[in-house]
Amino acid sequence: MPYQYIGRTTDYCGKPLWEILGNLKNYGVGRLVIRHKFARYPEPCYYKILKVAALPNPVNKIRPTFINDILERTCIVLCEKVFRGKKFDLLVQIDGASYKADYQLVPKDEEYKYINATQSKPEVVYSKTMELPPLLREIAIRNMKAKGQTITQEPEMDIVYNQMGFKFYRIAKDGEKPTFTPKIGLGKPLCPRLYANCKPI
Repeated sequence: MPYQYIGRTTDYCGKPLWEILGNLKNYGVGRLVIRHKFARYPEPCYYKILKVAALPNPVNKIRPTFINDILERTCIVLCEKVFRGKKFDLLVQIDGASYKADYQLVPKDEEYKYINATQSKPEVVYSKTMELPPLLREIAIRNMKAKGQTITQEPEMDIVYNQMGFKFYRIAKDGEKPTFTPKIGLGKPLCPRLYANCKPI
């Protein structure tokens, strides 16, 4: 008879962080830990444990039981974080997500696979401006001609980047040549034959 699972599914695969570090010598300082959540990236993602602190057991009986169960599995960990092959400049503290059963310990004989794959990638510099869409470009050129201005270069528009979160690029400074400039186009379509008879403007 086949098994039938009942209840909510989860994407977590592993153990809580304290369950791993509490059973290691010196609480796993110097060891590497990975999260199954980040295994989908081709670049290495891991944490190097630097300092571990346990938290006291919760004594508040007013809270619901499941909250006390979560707090019993919580610890504070100071570590170096490497995300998608790039090391964070500042140390990272894991506390609120340490109870999640999604952590896995990297065996010592496999640590070199993660450390050697962490290489300094060439810095990507994004441009501050890009070309206008075709219709907006024609309107801008007509307006410039109507005002009697001479068109010495193609009109461009400023790009607004999201500054939140961890980025793998930086915006070019004034006078600096960017390594990547976004372009307007179809890119590489999934079905090129649909665009075979389309002529560029």
